[in-house]
Amino acid sequence: MKIVEIRDAVVPISSPLRNAYIDFSKMTASVVAVITDQMRDGRPVVGYGFNSNGRYAASGLLNERFMPRLREADADSLLNDAGDNLDPHRIWDVLMSNEKPGGHGERSVAVGVIDMAVWDAVAKIAGVPLWKYLADTYRGGVADKDVFVYAAGGYYYPGKDDTQLKDEMRRYRDMGYEVVKMKIGGAPLDEDIRRIEAVLDVVGEGKFLAVDANGRFDLETALAYAEGLKPYNLFWYEEAGDPLDYALQAELSKVYPGAMATGENLFSHQDARNLARYGGMRPDRDWMQFDCALSYGLVEYMRTLKAIGEEGFSPRNCIPHGGHQLSLNIAAGLGLGGNESYPEVFAPFGGFADGIAVEGGRVGLHQSPGIGFEQKSALIDTMRKATDT
Repeated sequence: MKIVEIRDAVVPISSPLRNAYIDFSKMTASVVAVITDQMRDGRPVVGYGFNSNGRYAASGLLNERFMPRLREADADSLLNDAGDNLDPHRIWDVLMSNEKPGGHGERSVAVGVIDMAVWDAVAKIAGVPLWKYLADTYRGGVADKDVFVYAAGGYYYPGKDDTQLKDEMRRYRDMGYEVVKMKIGGAPLDEDIRRIEAVLDVVGEGKFLAVDANGRFDLETALAYAEGLKPYNLFWYEEAGDPLDYALQAELSKVYPGAMATGENLFSHQDARNLARYGGMRPDRDWMQFDCALSYGLVEYMRTLKAIGEEGFSPRNCIPHGGHQLSLNIAAGLGLGGNESYPEVFAPFGGFADGIAVEGGRVGLHQSPGIGFEQKSALIDTMRKATDT
């Protein structure tokens, strides 16, 4: 058994939307295909991976460092002890050979893309969905039968008014989502409060609405928003300040009694551990949003779960950023708190298998081998065309 070839491509995921910090008009994503010599249904087993929105394609790092290391590695060194499948942990060690600790940056994205493709291939070779493979390997065979999901949207668009915002949220509720999320921080506080109240007219109660500032605020502004948000008892107040400003997050926790969420822009288990230790996060109510596709992949994500567990947090405190199928598999297989979803943006990378509807704010699981990309027709077509597989 061996990896025959590894390919990458750059795919645009541009959109006119913006949050409080960036617009997405020139956003790209890397797509990777790991081609093996194993055959299933007359086709080679191919594992696919891509990076989540918010970070650009990592083609330079992929081609200069990480894919060459995988190509040059001894084939047997990439296998498990039984020699009947790839070993994602050994492959990760090869990818990260000759890399200094710290300074994670965009290399975490490059490794995460390859790691996703490897896990997809591993589960396909094993002939089971990845969520089942994870549950059987790491959780004694126990998997969640469905997963909580929320609909992320509420972006700022040119000319978008409160009526259009409300219509968007009604569509999400009609799709089966209970909790929706909207952006804040890209407008003055009073305007954002008006937008929040407009959405509450649709969803009814604050427990069905999360807000996301995308790290825009300094401490003074974060605290002002906290005071403004208190009366609404929201599902969460997300990423008020810079993701590495643990002191700001800790100060916020002293005055904001509701749930908070952050972590999507932390890319290592060390950073996650520092958030748990110094960020004032509260295991009884707060959420951590680490996205394995941006943070060295699932191999590192399991280290992250261990690190925050040692600080009193459970996998149930984790609802990953990204809205992709890998996180859905992880949520079900490792017992996370849920998963993000992008019903109307970042197509075709967001969303889940075709034909599986969201019901009561939860989504069921695919039954095909691997991550389930083949069950999402627009996505698998995009990845196959991009990588000529």
